[in-house]
Amino acid sequence: MTQPPPPPPNQPPQQGGFGPPAPNQPPQQPPQPPQPQPQPQPGYGYPQAAPAPQPPQPGYGYPQAAPAPQPGYGYPGAQQNPYGQQPPAYGQPQNPYAQPTQPGYGYPGQPPTVPIQPQPGQSGGGRNNTVLFIVVAAVVAIALIVGGGIWYAGSGGGDKQHNTASSSGGTGGKNGSGGSTGGGQEKPPADPSGQLLFQEPMPTANDIVRTVGSWLTDKVYAKVGVAEITGYDPADGTKRWTLKLPGLVCAASKHATTDGRTAITYQPAWDTSKTIAGCTQIAAVDLGSGKKLWTKTVKSGDYPVDYQNVTVAQRTVAVGDSEGGAAFDLDSGKPLWLPKPGDDCYDGGYGGGTKLVAVRHCGDSDNERLLIQTLDPKTGKVLSEYRMDPGIGYASVVSTDPLVVAAEVGEESHALDYFSIDDKTGKLLAHISAPSNTYGGQCDSSSRIEDCKEVVVGDGKLYLPTAEHDGSGDFSNTNEIVSFDLNTGKPTGQRAEAGDGYTLSPLRMDGPNLLAYKRPPYDKGGQVVSIDGGSFKQTKLLENPAAQSVRQAETSMLPDYAEILFGHGRLYMSDVFATKKGESAGKKYLVLAFGPKS
Repeated sequence: MTQPPPPPPNQPPQQGGFGPPAPNQPPQQPPQPPQPQPQPQPGYGYPQAAPAPQPPQPGYGYPQAAPAPQPGYGYPGAQQNPYGQQPPAYGQPQNPYAQPTQPGYGYPGQPPTVPIQPQPGQSGGGRNNTVLFIVVAAVVAIALIVGGGIWYAGSGGGDKQHNTASSSGGTGGKNGSGGSTGGGQEKPPADPSGQLLFQEPMPTANDIVRTVGSWLTDKVYAKVGVAEITGYDPADGTKRWTLKLPGLVCAASKHATTDGRTAITYQPAWDTSKTIAGCTQIAAVDLGSGKKLWTKTVKSGDYPVDYQNVTVAQRTVAVGDSEGGAAFDLDSGKPLWLPKPGDDCYDGGYGGGTKLVAVRHCGDSDNERLLIQTLDPKTGKVLSEYRMDPGIGYASVVSTDPLVVAAEVGEESHALDYFSIDDKTGKLLAHISAPSNTYGGQCDSSSRIEDCKEVVVGDGKLYLPTAEHDGSGDFSNTNEIVSFDLNTGKPTGQRAEAGDGYTLSPLRMDGPNLLAYKRPPYDKGGQVVSIDGGSFKQTKLLENPAAQSVRQAETSMLPDYAEILFGHGRLYMSDVFATKKGESAGKKYLVLAFGPKS
């Protein structure tokens, strides 16, 4: 694709510092970081061949859903492709329409940890009260918002209906398996024109470190920084509390209870000599007060287990790893189950929300079986089970209610297949293939079980963006959002177009409607739109300022790895990596917040 023309010569001059917003005063322009754009694919709209050759399907974005395999089985012989490629380094100027190599799916790899030696017979996977070493302490309660979606806490867990927003796509609502129940909670304003509400400068560290974790409640926007979590006033960014931690946050639940309680794992220590401790501390957090409720560790033999996966389901905190899964009562910290010695299975991680789903590995590497189990969150009892086909070594939980998992199947790198499962019987309902030359969306199932971006489940459908392609205008890219029926696996025929120069990314459900972010062209601000679940008509909820400096800061937050939350008419965008000390890459931001002008 040729380079686009430069901005018009009458572009407003840059203003002073990117500080508190003021009318008609855009912040200072930060250098534009590289912005990965997918390569235009040959055969636009032509799906990758499935295991059996199939003819191309007419119409972009609607390849025929892959035929459902026999219940309990996927496609054999899947080739595993490692996740974990680093995103492009920040601070390198780039034209927004340049076409760099498409980045790898999933978050970049976690900083190295001190190896924890596995003990013989400690493969984990059992759920009973053995082999636990508990260290009680305090933790911060942060009302986590569902990974890019809304979830409704079930009454069985003592929660009332509550709407939360999260940083990554992939969750469904309580009515996710049924029909619409009315309009969403996000209402269009009289004037969708927005402004910059506040920004948080990027923290620095001795090395590039992860800052994954952001949550939005009615009263607090909270974000993970370098060995701390900070709660901000959602409207003006005033700091309400800061929770200091001895080490870096490793993982943060995508779910929180209606009373603002969630969970994290973090390192017990972190020093300037780059000695990084394992992620052995499990903590419950209160987002309202910024206080830790309790802290625990789990031991495998004499060694604490390093947990990179944590979730909250009803009032249960669950952590998973190859050393074994464990669960605790969210309020008291009481252990509910712990790794079982001698078991040849282990819970690699869990999906949470209204229900609890384990991704369970059984057998050795030559004969591994991957099980998707819906559990009773209070006891760990298996309520239903679906067995993935041999050869599929990893799976991500996209949603627990309705139950949808994603996995790489076949030889195409980063091509995801989605499995819609009846969580009561364990029966496979539908198998949907989404070749990467036709669809966007990604999941890092190799290390993090609930880490899907730009994939949303709700109202009985799977929503995916199509791959970017040439628009009708000069130098423009664009894409669409399409949906699939979770019961049949077939395309619904619904299709929302981004428009020339814009690209659409699903964020979360809002009742029966889908919320989506529109990444802008080089001369406009981004937008948040609500897509009606029936008509697929788009309604603009917010449009960010078009000033070049603001737009360049906004477009540094790429939807395929940044955390993007929208709630109460406000948009929060945050980075997942802190800057290495000494980097001279210009002004960068940990958080950008946008909202209505009035």
